[in-house]
Parts: sequence; C-alpha cells; structure tokens
Amino acid sequence: MNALARILAWALAVALVALPVVAVVQGWIGAERWPLRTLRINDNLQQVDPDVVREAVLPYARQGFFAVRLDEARAAVARLPWVEQAEVSKRWPDVLEVRVSEHRPYARWGDERLLSQQGRVFPAGDVDVPQGLPLLHGPDGRVEDVVELYQEASSLFAPAGYGVRALLLDNRGSWAMVLSNGTEVVIGSHQARIRMARFARLLPQLLQQKQLPLSRADLRYTNGFALTWAEESTA
Repeated sequence: MNALARILAWALAVALVALPVVAVVQGWIGAERWPLRTLRINDNLQQVDPDVVREAVLPYARQGFFAVRLDEARAAVARLPWVEQAEVSKRWPDVLEVRVSEHRPYARWGDERLLSQQGRVFPAGDVDVPQGLPLLHGPDGRVEDVVELYQEASSLFAPAGYGVRALLLDNRGSWAMVLSNGTEVVIGSHQARIRMARFARLLPQLLQQKQLPLSRADLRYTNGFALTWAEESTA
C-alpha cells in the first residue's frame, strides 16, 4: 500500500510539473505573458504583398512565443500566390521571422497560370504578368516535355532570326507552335523534332522565294509542307 501511495505521489508530482509546461506549449496559458510582438518579413519581395503574408501568419502569432506552430504558419504562407518557398522561425524573446522566396516566371502556362524557372505551375493571382513571356501549354504531367521541346525549337529558329512565341501540346499529343513573326506552325504528334528541324532549315529559303508573309505551315507531311501565305486563301 505504501508502494502504491509513493507511485501515486510521484505521478502527481510529475503531472504538477509537466502540466504548466504543456499548457504553455499548447497555448492554453502564457500567450499574454510571452507574446510575439515583432514580425519580420524579408524586404526583397516584388510580387508577394507583405500585408498578405502578415495576415496569413497572424492567427499563429497570437498563440505566443512558445505555442506558435511554425510548420502550420509556414504552410499558410506557402499557399499564397507567387510563393515558391517559405520559412518561418522565431527569435527570443518576441520576434517571428518569415522569409519568402518568390517564383521566377519562365513562361505563361495556359490562360491563368504561370510556369516558374523551377518547372512548377502556379496561379498568377491578381498580379500583373510580366510582358514578353512565351505561352506554353499542355497536360500538367507533360511540363518537362513541353519545356524541352520549346528550348529545342528556340535554338532551331534562332539562326533565322525568329523566336518561339507559343508552343502547345493538346490532349491527343499533337504539337502546334507560333513563331515570333506570327506564323502558325502545325507540327503534329509524330517526329516533332525532325519536322521542326527540317522546317527551320528551309524557312529562310521559303520566305525569300515567295516574298510574302507566311501565315501558316502544316508540317504533317512526309516529303514537304503545306504553306498558307498571307494573301492566299488556300495552301
């Protein structure tokens, strides 16, 4: 009986010591005694509004220094538009620090989203999209394939003085492209690289011979192209 009493007494003593610690860590008490008074956000942001970041972390900062859930606060910031990565930490006695890395846009992805230089598709939100970005699009699972073919196409047409304004991959696996001069190019779903290379090699000669703006080129032929010139109604 004495042994049982000692065990109960020891358990009670441990509980009395641990309970206040748990209460502080859980935010049940102590938020007013150890508040987070200062929020620091890195000042090199261009697209992410610091006020929006502040609103995202405020519910967690109210829990106090010991009870603040850093992982949950970081996740809340990471969900904001244009945030590529977020870090949230605390500094004694009352500082909460937030560091945000923004997406660096590489291209437009469809009508409402952007593609970052890290290959991530993200919503543009209400931020003005930078001018001059190429338009890329395709199934989200084919981002790497679209970027790879865009880079190859850019290299192929650069010697002739043309850029690639848009590169699109539809759900059937068929490719299409728009050059910087407005020429629409239908590539198709087979031998896309071979067809583009052949067309890029012959394009300067075609333009020199016709002396008319090239409106459309269909590359889906074994031994040639179907061309539509700006002043013609048929190929």
